[in-house]
Amino acid sequence: MTQERRGFRFAFDSAAEVAPESSPSGSVNARATELSLHGCYVELPAPFPEETPVMVKIFREGDYFEAKATVIYVNPAAGMGLTFRELKPHCRAILQKWILAALRNQSNSE
Repeated sequence: MTQERRGFRFAFDSAAEVAPESSPSGSVNARATELSLHGCYVELPAPFPEETPVMVKIFREGDYFEAKATVIYVNPAAGMGLTFRELKPHCRAILQKWILAALRNQSNSE
């Protein structure tokens, strides 16, 4: 199991949906619990296999983020790490906003 992490991940807690790219209507509910500029970790009881291409959607405080991603590692019956492959410019801006908020929260709690 390789846990290739690029950059810092921040604690995060938001509703999410994940679906295999080959079956977008097969989305499952999840929780995004870590976030970075390059990927995220989602908790769900039945994670997809490593290297599965997926669509991930994250919902937080009226904002909506989506990206094509790939499963890079799996924690059985717990969740999976995703690396983003394609981000639309408006989704990148939302992601950056969330990362800045996480940085501020981390600084305030220290």
